Amino acid sequence: MLTEIFIGGAAATVSGVAAFFITRKIDASKYDIYVEQARAKAKAIEHEAEVVLQNAKLKVAEAELEAKQKYEAELERVNSEFKARMDQLEKREEKLTYRLENELKLAAEEKDEIKRERAELNALRERLDSLKKEYEAKRKEALKVLERASGLTAEEAKELVLKEAEEEARGEIAHIVRRYETEAKIEAKRKANYILAQATTRFAGEFAAERLINVVHLPDDELKGRIIGKEGRNIKTLEMLLGVDIIIDDTPGAIILSSFNLYRRAIATRTIELLIEDGRIQPARIEEIYEKVTEEFEQKVLEEGEQIVVDLGLSSMHPEIVKLIGRLRYRASYGQNALGHSLEVAHLAGIMAAEMGGDDVLARRAGILHDIGKALTHEYAGSHVDLGAEICKRYKEDPVVINAIYAHHGHEEPVSVESAAVCAADTLSAARPGARREVLESFLKRVKEIEEIATSKPGVHHAYAINAGREVRVIVNASLINDDEAILLSKEISEEIEKSVQYPGEIKVNVIRETRAINYAR
Repeated sequence: MLTEIFIGGAAATVSGVAAFFITRKIDASKYDIYVEQARAKAKAIEHEAEVVLQNAKLKVAEAELEAKQKYEAELERVNSEFKARMDQLEKREEKLTYRLENELKLAAEEKDEIKRERAELNALRERLDSLKKEYEAKRKEALKVLERASGLTAEEAKELVLKEAEEEARGEIAHIVRRYETEAKIEAKRKANYILAQATTRFAGEFAAERLINVVHLPDDELKGRIIGKEGRNIKTLEMLLGVDIIIDDTPGAIILSSFNLYRRAIATRTIELLIEDGRIQPARIEEIYEKVTEEFEQKVLEEGEQIVVDLGLSSMHPEIVKLIGRLRYRASYGQNALGHSLEVAHLAGIMAAEMGGDDVLARRAGILHDIGKALTHEYAGSHVDLGAEICKRYKEDPVVINAIYAHHGHEEPVSVESAAVCAADTLSAARPGARREVLESFLKRVKEIEEIATSKPGVHHAYAINAGREVRVIVNASLINDDEAILLSKEISEEIEKSVQYPGEIKVNVIRETRAINYAR
């Protein structure tokens, strides 16, 4: 049994060894085959590489040949272009050389000519000097002869000649001034009439006149005693608080409030009306009602100013200026309400500025603010022009507005269309019939000043102010002043009136010259 097992194990071992060597042999043969295949592939790759290298060398050679051909062609083109340019430069150089030679030749000729002319000029100068000396000697001799013949010295004769020349020149100047003034007046009148017609037809203002008193009607005359109070206590309190004069007389059913300040007078009127409705008239109640009415008026003034700004289409404005606009309703000048006047000026100035190509909104703004200083004249010293300009500067108003404030009373010249429109509109609003009342004394003084200015001129016989002082007729001596000088005289008189006299609107200066021939048949 063991022998069989041993024999079987030996047989298996032998079989395994044999299989091992056989497998190894087979693997060795396969390896040789792989090596041969690898060598064959390597040779194929090497052959392909050689072919690629040959192709690359051919392409490089072709590229080098093509580049060389392009280079030679470009070089030939550049050489030909360079040669052409050189030929042009040579030709230009030849032309410049020829021109330079000609110019040098001409310069030499001109130099010689200048030398000849200079020599001739020196000779002429010497001749002129000698002639001048000879002329002076003969002139002096002629002057001596003239002095002996006329009995005048040289200075007297010179003065006489200059005076004659001045009179002749004055006549010529007057003629020229007359002609150009006539042309300018015709054109200016046509344009001004068109603008004013457009403005006035598009705005119609109401006539406004302010009085110095307000009348408060009483339901019963017994209230007069209650308003006066015990020992005049109530009326003293009223006058002290309200700042107005209260006149209680025999007029039935009414008392009179008098004050130049319209704002105070309006507050006083409303306060007394409320006291009469309430029935309790005593110092404490008077103070209470007065404070209430004052607050109401301040609010009303602000609201009215805001409404006016909106109606005029203006941009934002400082509240203090808005309040002052509202207070203009309680201010008057020559009986004309200041707010009504300012609104007229604003509307007219806006229309005029638009017609003349200006800014109508800015013109309306300048128009409503041109008299804003009148709202402050009761509280502060100074003219309304300075006060208005100062308040507008403080609240950063447009320079055109400030210029219009100064210009509408002649403190400055208008610098823009808008300022000029405000000045014209201010004159229109103030000068229209019924707009203002004037004190008789100031009117007579103005008329007298106008007549004195006219009669102070040489050659004037008489001067008469007519048409309510809006025209002055000047009668001149026809033998002393001719037609052209009459034009200059009217201009001189009008300029002096502008400088010396304060007046609304314009004054027409009418110089009248006539020649009368008188004889008698006997």
